[in-house]
Amino acid sequence: MVKQGGRRAAIIGLGGSVLTAEEAAMLRQMPPLGVILFARNIAGPAALRGLTDAIREILGEQAPILIDQEGGRVARLRPPDWPPFPAAASFEGRPGHNAYANAALIGLECAAMGLNVVCAPVLDLRLPEGHGIIGDRAFSADPAEVSRLGRQYIHGLQAAGCIPVIKHIPGHGRARADSHLELPRVSATREELAQDCAPFAALADLGAWAMTAHILYENLDGEWPATLSPRVIARVIRGAIGFAGFLVSDDLAMKALSGQPAALAQASISAGCDAVLHCTGDLAESMALLADCPALNDAANERLDAARAATESRRETVDPAALQAMRHAPLVSSA
Repeated sequence: MVKQGGRRAAIIGLGGSVLTAEEAAMLRQMPPLGVILFARNIAGPAALRGLTDAIREILGEQAPILIDQEGGRVARLRPPDWPPFPAAASFEGRPGHNAYANAALIGLECAAMGLNVVCAPVLDLRLPEGHGIIGDRAFSADPAEVSRLGRQYIHGLQAAGCIPVIKHIPGHGRARADSHLELPRVSATREELAQDCAPFAALADLGAWAMTAHILYENLDGEWPATLSPRVIARVIRGAIGFAGFLVSDDLAMKALSGQPAALAQASISAGCDAVLHCTGDLAESMALLADCPALNDAANERLDAARAATESRRETVDPAALQAMRHAPLVSSA
């Protein structure tokens, strides 16, 4: 088992539903912080649990194994093996306990499969001018409503024992392009961007991780997208927003960024990210990235520990049947 101090500051994808001998050797020889799983890695509950067990046998019991399980369009665990969950937009205007229970149920499904980090909730604003890549993944266009529901969602995931990842800091809602395909450029004023940042600032102290946006904010840094921008990370994410937790990049293989994965990883970490995501699952790409990726530094390890402690402090013994009832229950007045 790999010791905590020996890990690279990277979270990588795998190629399929079984850990190959070559992948296992890579994890032992150049250990990443953790692994992120996608639909290609999921071949039913038994196979998925076998895969996460195999990863943990090498990387350790606390190794982060991530999944995008927001509900709605973005869900890797799908019927018929797992229940469907609604998109974030469906909770707008509803009681907070609906969102809390929904997130706790998602967390229980993930935890049962050995997945301990859930890339949700989306705290971006659902703005009419924004690209549909966000759309109903966001709770609302109102920063206060996003903050209200996001808080409940974070607490629900933590109650189930999963670390949440808020995304995409400092805000993807104004982007008019899909960062999977190209680099969005946002020309909003600082006052407008303050609205985007507001939910992240309101929930900065809950112990969640945060994922950066591959967006160039022209009035914050006209040269570099947030993931690669020391100015945005230091002055906005760590400064104005006040996020002091574990900061991970969005996928470095997305077309918003250009360059070799290893160089992008070094640039992201130099800019202030604690770790990077590289999600293709291509063995050669992963090995090249890990060969040159810096180790997690002491500050990043402290932030990891703080996120684990925050989740552990909110973990509860939750009854799935009670959560199902709570997910649909109206707010009952005590008057």
